[in-house]
Amino acid sequence: MSHDINSVVVIGGGTMGTGIAGLCAQTDHPVLLLEINDEAKEKAKDRILNGRPPAVDDPDKVKNITFGTIDDDLSAIADYDWICEAIVEDLPTKRTIFEKLEPLRKEGSVISSNTSGILLREITDGMPERLRHDIAVTHFFNPVKIMRLIELIPGSETNPEVINTLAAFVGGKLGKGVVYAKDTVNFIGNRIGCFWMMSGLHYAQDSLSAGISMEQVDALMSQPVGLPPTGLYGLIDLIGLDVMDLVGKNLATNLTADDKGMEYVTLPGPIQAMLERGQIGRKSGAGFYRMHKLDDGSRRTEIFDLINNEWRDSEKFKLSDMHSTLEVIMTDDPAGNFAWQIMSNTLCYAADLVPEISNDVVNVDRAMRWGYAWNRGPFEIIDCLGADRFIARLSHTNTQIPKMLKVLMESGNNSFYVSNGQEYLGQDGKYHATPPE
Repeated sequence: MSHDINSVVVIGGGTMGTGIAGLCAQTDHPVLLLEINDEAKEKAKDRILNGRPPAVDDPDKVKNITFGTIDDDLSAIADYDWICEAIVEDLPTKRTIFEKLEPLRKEGSVISSNTSGILLREITDGMPERLRHDIAVTHFFNPVKIMRLIELIPGSETNPEVINTLAAFVGGKLGKGVVYAKDTVNFIGNRIGCFWMMSGLHYAQDSLSAGISMEQVDALMSQPVGLPPTGLYGLIDLIGLDVMDLVGKNLATNLTADDKGMEYVTLPGPIQAMLERGQIGRKSGAGFYRMHKLDDGSRRTEIFDLINNEWRDSEKFKLSDMHSTLEVIMTDDPAGNFAWQIMSNTLCYAADLVPEISNDVVNVDRAMRWGYAWNRGPFEIIDCLGADRFIARLSHTNTQIPKMLKVLMESGNNSFYVSNGQEYLGQDGKYHATPPE
């Protein structure tokens, strides 16, 4: 097969497809972008030039893109090195397009699906042998040109050279941070990130009843623990409750019965009610937060109080010094205990998923830093807290010690990374050279 990618086909001109096409065009690679019909093709052109943000920084780079339709121009894929499918997240639809693509692509080309959570083995089941050998998942994060992360996921029959070829292109030529994941539900970033969000909604609901405000929840789940300033509710407003509901249904279908995530596949009752009345986030004009226009034309931020079931003015919550750093997780008071519940649950979940979702802690940490904008990944957070302190508190609360923490304990060490991050602890209990970023 080819050891180099110089030209790209993108199937699908939605948000992700135009993002991928634009990034490839911006780096001066010939791109063929195919949509379902002429109307969709024109919308894709507009999205590349006028999207928020535009898919290209330099409008002149659009000349690197040839626009076409699947019905009229699909045979042209024979001239390209990488065919990237980026259509709707629907398994039957993806399988149909791959059946059309496979006989037309040239020998030596690589082919991928840009999916955020559909299993590759479900896409390729019963497909031709050549396809199964040459295919991988390339999971870009949105917006493509801004987010550093891309997850590469091989299938059980994928030729290793396919992953090497894709990594060289997306990492070397497109400048992405490559993370190697396994063919499991939601891969790495979304598996852990969605667990944090869904479990967080449940823990927060209990804490609201105990007197912690929604503003305090978002304040705690941001800067103090090294997460983005949106906090929990603000982030979900950006994503949309409709998406979170679909995430939950996907997890419910694909997780094993004994997976901790199965406890959090449905939204808490008051939040489910928000979804049912269309109050799903920024895209609907209101979610947990909304902008309310006053009579004088000014605007103020309101928050939907989940306890009283009504809108009220949102008040900026100022954290105390003892709650403004990562140490809040270890603080024994209502705010600290809330932070401990969410974060320890998420950290333990991540530590139990190696090697299921990835072979090592490095890929997990990078996925959360590059894909979710965490300052530190799960294992880096544990190192910062002190693994011995973290394990001691788990033991005090009768929490089962997760797999990689057991490996750490049995190795006789107290840190997943040593030598200023130059070495990491492997599944074998030994330190290995950390791959360069």
